[in-house]
Amino acid sequence: MVIDCPERTEPLKELWQLAFGDSEAFVNRFFADAYSPRRCRCAWEDGRLAAALYWFDAEFAGQKFAYLYAVATHPNFRHRGVCRALMADTLDCLTARGYDGALLMPQSGALREMYARMGFRDCCTVSEFTCEAEEAVPVRKITASEFARLRREYLPPDGAIQEGANLSYLEGYACFYAGDDFLLTAAWEEDCLVGAELLGNAAAAPGILGALGFPRGRFRTPGGDLPGAMFRPLRENVKAPGYFGLVFE
Repeated sequence: MVIDCPERTEPLKELWQLAFGDSEAFVNRFFADAYSPRRCRCAWEDGRLAAALYWFDAEFAGQKFAYLYAVATHPNFRHRGVCRALMADTLDCLTARGYDGALLMPQSGALREMYARMGFRDCCTVSEFTCEAEEAVPVRKITASEFARLRREYLPPDGAIQEGANLSYLEGYACFYAGDDFLLTAAWEEDCLVGAELLGNAAAAPGILGALGFPRGRFRTPGGDLPGAMFRPLRENVKAPGYFGLVFE
């Protein structure tokens, strides 16, 4: 097995679509807006792409973190230790580059158990709720740069900062909104608004739906109801964030 940085994106796109089922347009958008070969590691066997992963930079308490994302193993190479080898190599690479820790967000209980065996532990929690539209409250659409500035003000004290390529990627499928006392990252599924992150006054959610013209919505906020991101330190005495909010799904 050979693990290295990629030279071409075509095999990466093919593996992404095979593993996650996303549309060609969605995958192309990721590679146009957020991809960097310096934030990607690949495992190859006999010249074939066996697995790949990507990461985004994040920050907390003056520490640099890598948010590992879209970890995928080709079906022909599963259950052979390829993912574990790729993860171990990536963590070594991140350590050598000066990162203090790694974060990831498992999409299932089975994946959470797998990453726990690789040394990751739960570090964050979130809350989610659904509601229906009520009388509109003032909402305005904002730019990514304004969102980044406001988000630092709205983040909980233990929240991780996610900017740069994080926001470039989000802009491809979500919008940023602000109100008098809240900040929202939102996408949509048919007639349902998906509030990927609502900071500030969560009670404004029904009024946000009324303002944006959605009958119902699902919102994620800081809270303690559900397990969130997992964390693995790459150095001693690294402090993990308690809230990690911009999760790409």
